[in-house]
Amino acid sequence: MQTLAENLTSQAISPTLEKLILTLANTSKEISHAVRHGALAGVLGATEQENVQGETQKKLDIITNDMLKDALKADGKVRGIASEEEDYVVEADANGEFLVCFDPLDGSSNIDINSLVGTIFSVLPAPAGELTENSFLQAGRNQVAAGYVLYGPSTMLALTTGQGVQLFTLNPETNEFLLTDGAMAISKDTGEFAINMSNQRFWEAPMQTYISDLLLGKIGPREKSFNMRWIAAMVGDVHRVLCRGGIFTYPTDNKNPEKPYKLRLMYEANPMAFLVEQAGGKASTGYETIMDIQPTEIHQRVAVILGSANEVDMCLEYHAQDYSEEPSL
Repeated sequence: MQTLAENLTSQAISPTLEKLILTLANTSKEISHAVRHGALAGVLGATEQENVQGETQKKLDIITNDMLKDALKADGKVRGIASEEEDYVVEADANGEFLVCFDPLDGSSNIDINSLVGTIFSVLPAPAGELTENSFLQAGRNQVAAGYVLYGPSTMLALTTGQGVQLFTLNPETNEFLLTDGAMAISKDTGEFAINMSNQRFWEAPMQTYISDLLLGKIGPREKSFNMRWIAAMVGDVHRVLCRGGIFTYPTDNKNPEKPYKLRLMYEANPMAFLVEQAGGKASTGYETIMDIQPTEIHQRVAVILGSANEVDMCLEYHAQDYSEEPSL
C-alpha cells in the first residue's frame, strides 16, 4: 500500500503543498492519540469559555486548536490561519504561500459520549500584501487542497488536491497513513438521507415538503423507500456519503432568526463541497453552488445540501418551486 507521502509525490503537486498536507496529517495523528485517551488524560468535558460562535468550548476543542495552530506556524509555508475556535485570523509566516482554514474538532457534542469526531481543513493560496481577514475571503473554487480526518474505530484521512478523492487509513502499528481507496466515488442515486429532524418545524417550505415526501416512501410521490441516518457530526455524515452515497443537509431554519444557518462556509461547507464534487457529487445551499459563494466574513454560515448528484438535483427542484402557502405539519 502507498503511504500518504508516496501518494502525494505521485500527484505531482508542489513540494510546499506536499509538506503542508503532511504537517496536517502528522498533527492529526497526535489529535487521534489525544481523542483515544479521552477521560484517561482528563481531556473530556466543557470549559467555561465560549468561541466566537457563542458556543461553549470543550477541552478538546481548545487542545486540538492549539495543536494545529502550533504545527502550522512551524510549517514555514503557511501565511495565515483561520479557525472556528479563533475570533480573528492568526499570522504564521510572513513568507508563507498558503492560508489554512480548519475546524479542529468537528462534532464536539459527541466527545463525551465516545462517538465520532473529526478535523476538517481547507487550504487556499495566500495573496500578496498584508495579512487581513480579507485575505481569506476567497470562493471555494480557489482551494488547492481540502480534507478531513475521522477519529473513529479507525483513524481515516479523506483528501483532495483537485485530482479526485483519496482515502487513507492510519496503521496503528507503523503510525503511517496508508492508501485504502485511491478514487472515492459517490453513487448518483441513493436511498439514504441525513438531517436533524428535531428542526423540522423551523425549515423553509421546500425542505419540509422534500423530507415529507422522502418519509412517505413507496406510497409517496417518490415511490421509493428512504432510510434516515444522523451522526450529529458533519465529518461522520459526509464520510458515510463518500463511502456509500446519500444526501446530507443542514438547511435554512427560522429557530433563531439571527442565525438561520448552522454550518460555517470556510471551515466546513467549502472543504466538504470540494471533496464531494471531486467524488462526483454536488453541493448547494438550495439556491446556489457552495463553492461559488463569495465569502463576506471568515465565520460566515450557510445552508448545506450535498451528496449523491441525482438526489441533490431532486432536492433543488423542490427549492425551485413556488410555495405560496406554508405546508401544514
